[in-house]
Amino acid sequence: MWKLALRNVFRHKSRTALTLAAIVLSVVSLIISSGFVQDFLTQLREATIHSQFGHLQVYRAGYYQFGRRFPFKYIIENPDKIIERLAQLNYVSEITSRINFSGLLSNGRQTFPVVGEGIEPEKETKLSTYVRLVAGTQLSKNEPFSVLVGQGVANSLNLEVGDHVSILVNTPEGALNTIDFKITGVFQTFSKEFDDRAVRVPLAAAQELLDLKAVHSLVVALTDTAKTDEVRDEVGRILGTNEFEIKTWYELADFYQKAVELYERYFLVLRIILLGLILLSVVNSVNMSLYERTGEFGTLMALGNHAKDLFKLIIQESILLGLMGSMIGVSLGIVLAFGISLIGIPMPPMPNSNSGYVALIQIVPSEVCIAFLIGIVATTGAAIRPAIRVSQIPVIEALRHN
Repeated sequence: MWKLALRNVFRHKSRTALTLAAIVLSVVSLIISSGFVQDFLTQLREATIHSQFGHLQVYRAGYYQFGRRFPFKYIIENPDKIIERLAQLNYVSEITSRINFSGLLSNGRQTFPVVGEGIEPEKETKLSTYVRLVAGTQLSKNEPFSVLVGQGVANSLNLEVGDHVSILVNTPEGALNTIDFKITGVFQTFSKEFDDRAVRVPLAAAQELLDLKAVHSLVVALTDTAKTDEVRDEVGRILGTNEFEIKTWYELADFYQKAVELYERYFLVLRIILLGLILLSVVNSVNMSLYERTGEFGTLMALGNHAKDLFKLIIQESILLGLMGSMIGVSLGIVLAFGISLIGIPMPPMPNSNSGYVALIQIVPSEVCIAFLIGIVATTGAAIRPAIRVSQIPVIEALRHN
């Protein structure tokens, strides 16, 4: 019966070509769309990690919940000892200290509220690879009183590289302190909201500004993002969860989590639409083909074949069609994905972002397998009802079609 089914598939070339075209188009669409969405999420993930959060952040216990109101109650003393212990862990590539502050930035004519970070320039350059300089250069330890300002801050105060500004903050004791800084660069991250308020200064300058020797957080960069949870558990085991709290990048990046949920819903709807496209196309093609072959089926039944044999034959033909269409679709989808990725797709800025990006089409093995299975299952499922109808036609009525 399989041999007969294969011969029937190639005997009706026009119907077969029409059905194959619908299956191939749907499978290719699933592969390309899933690869596009996966690339968007990957680029968003890496931008989130390598511009703001790192893979992990270590705080004093309670800082994440109460640190905004009482930032100086949750500080990490002697961070170098902790860094030395954590640097021995597998997959850890860099650990840097940060201190956070808020204050007023003044250019002598206007004052602007900012959120500041004291960073270690050399380590931060390795970590923050997605921070793009719009103008100027990175911070340097040779210029201790230099500052990087976000693009939004620079636009609000009409600041340029080389200008001098002053930052006014409250120290932990409640006193006011101010230091003059020279702007060495204007930066841009994936987050417009962050760029509109953020400034970065060397860690030593921030500690002098706050009259503080401790830090607020330790930012850990890993060699493999997939190992984030594993390393988090190891860090928690070493430091203890009573004294410290460890937050992963996806816990800190609320926007990323919402984007993932949104695109998963979009892609689910797309799958349903494509599944319906396959079903409608195959049902139409199979119905027309079976109607034209009614006399043929009558002859088969007259020769002693049972209704279940006809049903089996039609289902086997559909399985072969689905298998061929899915194989061609997967092959064509992978080739197109590589071809599109070589060229790239220029994309506009993401929501709440300043800069665009070049999209690629990623080959996701699990999505390729799902697309392959959808092609076969949808084609087979579409043939069940017509196969039942044909197998129930009386022999005499079927023979009249001859």
